[in-house]
Amino acid sequence: MQTEIQLFKALSDSTRLRMLLLLLSNGELCVCDLMESLEIPQSTASRHLTLLRSAGIVDGQRRGTWMYYQIVEDQALGSALMRALKQHCSNLEKAVEDQKRCMEFLSKKIDSPCHKARNE
Repeated sequence: MQTEIQLFKALSDSTRLRMLLLLLSNGELCVCDLMESLEIPQSTASRHLTLLRSAGIVDGQRRGTWMYYQIVEDQALGSALMRALKQHCSNLEKAVEDQKRCMEFLSKKIDSPCHKARNE
C-alpha cells in the first residue's frame, strides 16, 4: 500500500500534474523543455521530477549533460491513472497553455545541443 500512497502523493501537486500532461502529450522531454513550458526554475523542475521518479511515474535518462524524462509505462495502476489524467485534464486551460509554450519552445531549439542530444 505504501507504493500507492507515494503514487497519489506525487499526483497531488499541480506542477507535477502539468509536467505529466506534457510528458503524456510529447513523450520524452528534457528538463529545459519542462522549465520553459511551465515557466519554472531548474531547481523547482528538478525537485518535482525527483518526486515523480521516486514514485515510479517517470524515468530519466542522461544524455551528455542533459536529462530526458518520460512516463514509465509498466506500472498497472500508474498506467491507468495516466490514461485517466490525459483523458480528463489535457483540455484544461493551464494544460493547453503549457502545451502551446512547449511546442513553441521545441520549434525554436532545433539547432540547440539539447535537441541534438535528444535525437541521438
